[in-house]
Amino acid sequence: MSEVLLKKAREGDDDAFARLVGPLRGELHAHCYRMLGSPHDADDALQEAMVRAWKGLRGFEERGSLRAWMYSVATRTCIDAVNARGRRALPVDLGPASEQVVADAEPLQEVRWLEPYPDAGYERRETVELAFVAALQHLPGNQRAALLLFEVLGFSAAEIATMMETTVTSVNSALSRARRLVADRVPEPSQQQTLRKLNDGRLRQIVEQYTAAMEEGDAGKLVALLTEDVTWSMPPLPSWYTGVEAVMDFAIRVPLTSCGSWRIVEASANGQPAMAAYLWNEREGRHLPWSVTVLTLRGDRIAALTSFIGVEHFRMLGLPVMIGE
Repeated sequence: MSEVLLKKAREGDDDAFARLVGPLRGELHAHCYRMLGSPHDADDALQEAMVRAWKGLRGFEERGSLRAWMYSVATRTCIDAVNARGRRALPVDLGPASEQVVADAEPLQEVRWLEPYPDAGYERRETVELAFVAALQHLPGNQRAALLLFEVLGFSAAEIATMMETTVTSVNSALSRARRLVADRVPEPSQQQTLRKLNDGRLRQIVEQYTAAMEEGDAGKLVALLTEDVTWSMPPLPSWYTGVEAVMDFAIRVPLTSCGSWRIVEASANGQPAMAAYLWNEREGRHLPWSVTVLTLRGDRIAALTSFIGVEHFRMLGLPVMIGE
C-alpha cells in the first residue's frame, strides 16, 4: 500500500482513494456477485461499499491490510442487501419439474432470479460456477460470508470474526452449517475439473453439435448430447424439465420447431461454456437476442441447460445485441 496515497485519501483526495482501491475492484465485484447472485446487484453493492469505505477511511487501522478491510466493508454491505432483498433463485428452487410442456409460460416477475456472470479474465472460475453460486443463495447472509471469506478467499476464522464483528465460535458454527448445505447442492467434480479432463476436440464437438441442433431444428443431434437425467430451466419462466424424455419433448415442441430461425453464438459465463441464442425478428429483419444458455457438463454430456432469457444478459456478458443478415 502506498503510504502517500493513503495519507492523501484520508485528507479527502478522491483520486488518491480511487488509485488506492482500484486494483481490488475486480475481485471485490466477484465477491459481491457470489454473495448476491446478480452482476447488477454486485454493481450496486460495490458502489455502496466504495462510498462507505471512502467515508470511513479515517477509521481504517493499518495493523491489518487494506484488502482485508475492503472485504470487510464489502461483505457487510452485501449482508445488508441480502437482509433487505432476500435471495436469488432458479426455477428448480420454486417447485417440481413440469410434467407437461408449457408452451405459453409467462415470466414470473416477482421472483428475484439468479443471473449469469461474465468470467472473461477472471482466474478463479470455479468460485463463480453456477451450481456453487446457486447453492450460496440458500444460506443466510452471515453463512454465505463466512464460507466465502474462509474457503474462497483464505481468511482465517479469527480474521473473519474481526471483519464481521463476531466471535470465532460463531464463525466456525456458520462455516459448519454452510459447508453441509453446499456439499449437498454442489455436484462433484466441479465444472473446471470436468473441462480440464475433456479434450478440446470433444468440447468443440459439443459446441458445434449444439449449434447445429438449434439452428437446423435437429432433435437427433441435441439428444445425443444429453445425460439421461438432464434438466432444462429458463428463468424468468417458472417451468422447468427433468429427464431426457421431458427435455426433448419440450425441445421438439418449442425451440426446435415453434420459435422460428435461431442463430447461436459461442460464449462463456460462470466459468462454463455458454451459448447465446438469437431469434429471427421479421419486423427488424435480423436476429435479436433471446437467451444465454449456460451448459453444465458431466463427463462429455450436458447434464443441465440454464437459459437466461433477456437482452440484459447479453449486455452484461459483452455479447452483440443483434445479428444482421
